[in-house]
Amino acid sequence: MSTSTLTARIAGARPGPWTAFLLRRTGRLGVSLAALVTASFAMIHFVPGDPVRGALGIAATPEAVATREHALGLDRSLPSQYRHFVTGLFHGDLGESITTRMPVSDLIGERLPATMEIALAAFVLVMLVAIPLGMAAAVYTRNGRRRRGELAFIGTTGAISAIPEFLLAVGLTSVFAVSLGWFPVALRDGPDSYVLPVLALSIAPIASLARIVRVEALRVFEADYMRTARAKRLPARLVYLRHALPNLLTSSLTLGGLLLGGLLAGTVLVENVFAWPGLGMTIVQAIIQKDYPLVQGVVLVYGAAALLINFAVDCAVALADPKSTIRGS
Repeated sequence: MSTSTLTARIAGARPGPWTAFLLRRTGRLGVSLAALVTASFAMIHFVPGDPVRGALGIAATPEAVATREHALGLDRSLPSQYRHFVTGLFHGDLGESITTRMPVSDLIGERLPATMEIALAAFVLVMLVAIPLGMAAAVYTRNGRRRRGELAFIGTTGAISAIPEFLLAVGLTSVFAVSLGWFPVALRDGPDSYVLPVLALSIAPIASLARIVRVEALRVFEADYMRTARAKRLPARLVYLRHALPNLLTSSLTLGGLLLGGLLAGTVLVENVFAWPGLGMTIVQAIIQKDYPLVQGVVLVYGAAALLINFAVDCAVALADPKSTIRGS
């Protein structure tokens, strides 16, 4: 077999652009997950003080502390603990809570749905409101028109996007729950109880994404295909919905996926304002109680969720824009 023939066969065996893209992204995801697992394992060993002593209290006897450390495997060598931790992850075992002595995976399984409910509801609300709002603002201020309206939009959305979720949650509670009594103050009890937590999570991201969508829409409006569509005397509604909106969705999808990771992080503060029984409230209680295995498990879940969301967004963008799989992104 000639060298040229062998080279041609090897070249023909190379994976296609989509397969290569998936291999790259999966490899990066694997490395990131490995780093996350190692960091979450190291967290419990580099925190100041004895976590078992801190959880059991200063009145606990040395025998009780030693017994609990043995039960948790903390008296083993670090390499042995790490192997046990990683092996447990493959079997869904995140260890045991120091304070409740329940499996961490069971505690997370009980609280995770409540967190995902408000995070996903906030994400849907952000996408449904921010994209039309940003596009409408771009249409209203296109070609430098209505300068005052543009400044008002930029100033208002900039101010709203800078408000922390915690302050929004407190403000919404004071006005709509305490003063007006329209919604429950706290707890997860009925559809009404979702309104204020979801709003507290979504208001600032709506303002942030709407600003970005407006800028992207103004760029899209100047594209050649938009000039062609307008030259055909198509109705404005068709020009914006059929030609501009699909080209905005790719960038909006990417930003929306990143926002979803931020929304998950924002649940930590919002859940504690509304006494929402999710992972955010769980991790704060675990930190107060010095229940480091539970903190470790929740941090691992939050981190893995953020990485998987970014992976899913990359794949979705690649499907929407196949050229991105060829550019080696």
